[in-house]
Amino acid sequence: MGRWRPPAEKSTALITPQGHARLKAELDELWRVRRPEVVKALAAAAAEGDRSENAEYTYRKKQLGEIDRRVRYLSKRLEALRVVDAAPADREAVFFGAHVTVENIASGETSRYRIVGPDETDARLGWISIDAPLARTMLKKRVDDEFEAQLPGGVVRFVIVEVGYQNDVDAVIPAKAGIQLLSKQ
Repeated sequence: MGRWRPPAEKSTALITPQGHARLKAELDELWRVRRPEVVKALAAAAAEGDRSENAEYTYRKKQLGEIDRRVRYLSKRLEALRVVDAAPADREAVFFGAHVTVENIASGETSRYRIVGPDETDARLGWISIDAPLARTMLKKRVDDEFEAQLPGGVVRFVIVEVGYQNDVDAVIPAKAGIQLLSKQ
């Protein structure tokens, strides 16, 4: 069996301003801090003599390769990404960047998600990729719209409870009338 694998599906090239800033900070950290540290440690390991039996030298070469690979990826990815820094004109519907509260119709359980780019997903925060099946089926839906999503456990029916967009880091503007603004206190 060969090592060939089909190319991965192209991911959506959208990102929030915060996600873009995080990727740029990671690139800067790798290039200006981590890489020089590893190069210095590699040079020290190489100066110890026989490289064929030098575990530190082998480890540092591998570490440098991983950093260089990530730097190349981030450099290319940052050029390809489009930063979406404004809420859509129709703030009542679900689009990129939306904070969405959904209710599982069968169980009555509610969940809150934010639709973000594939480079900034975080399950702990409820940030799901716009390429995820759940997010794809939510797009263009409005409050009280029902939809079905094909999830790993099977088809699940949901209803949209709330849609909001983040103006800045501190506030969420809900689309449903009568809901208080959420902000950091």
